[in-house]
Amino acid sequence: MCAHCGCTQGDHSLSHFHHHSHPEHDHLDEDQGAREVGGGKKQVSLEIDLLEKNAFFAKQNRAFFRKNGLLAINIISSPGAGKTSLLIRTLESFRGKIPAVVIEGDQQTELDAEKIRQTGTFALQIQTGKGCHLDAHLIAHALERLPIIHQGIVWIENVGNLICPALFDLGETKRVVLLSVAEGDDKPFKYPEAFYGTDLVILTKIDLLPYTDFSIERCQDGLRRLRPGIEMLELSSKTGEGFEQWLKWIKNELEKVKI
Repeated sequence: MCAHCGCTQGDHSLSHFHHHSHPEHDHLDEDQGAREVGGGKKQVSLEIDLLEKNAFFAKQNRAFFRKNGLLAINIISSPGAGKTSLLIRTLESFRGKIPAVVIEGDQQTELDAEKIRQTGTFALQIQTGKGCHLDAHLIAHALERLPIIHQGIVWIENVGNLICPALFDLGETKRVVLLSVAEGDDKPFKYPEAFYGTDLVILTKIDLLPYTDFSIERCQDGLRRLRPGIEMLELSSKTGEGFEQWLKWIKNELEKVKI
């Protein structure tokens, strides 16, 4: 949880501009967090408080998305699983057809946001500093700075991490977890929280399958144990293999939120 990983420091920025200060909602600073979690009961209380505040903003974000007929997709994965590559190919496939904006989450730099902008898509970078995840409050501030779109998609590329991002509801419509074949087929067993709460799992970089010992069957078995019926797509952002199924899934979900 955040009190342990250091992301309670609260040194986030939106494309180099610090978000508005709301002391009653901001993360606790690192020293305060360390004092509060000295005992077991206090630690549980702090974690519940953080998640309750997050739920408040998540509810507001969700209402905003529904009001504007927006499909908000929160993409979670380990670093290097292919989130940005997936986004770029997806945005290029829908260019001129579906309005879209992107919220990028990284600890430092605007490297991924700059790549997204090359597709002609507006991208807002959130730099989380020592933070290891985005939260609903940060997304709420980001929404204030995004261009207005309707009947489109708000893409949220979360910070590369399979732990904390899984615990924080951003108010998204759908959550998608990426897993690359290079990471190993045991991730659903090791990080159950990330996969249990997702709407879709995407196995990426399948063009590398011949060069790994990744077992699709073992991975699917782990997913079924967590939640029977969970859907997994297999694709390669590099070759385009399996991409049509992914685009079809997006179109179907977008139809569900149109007003």
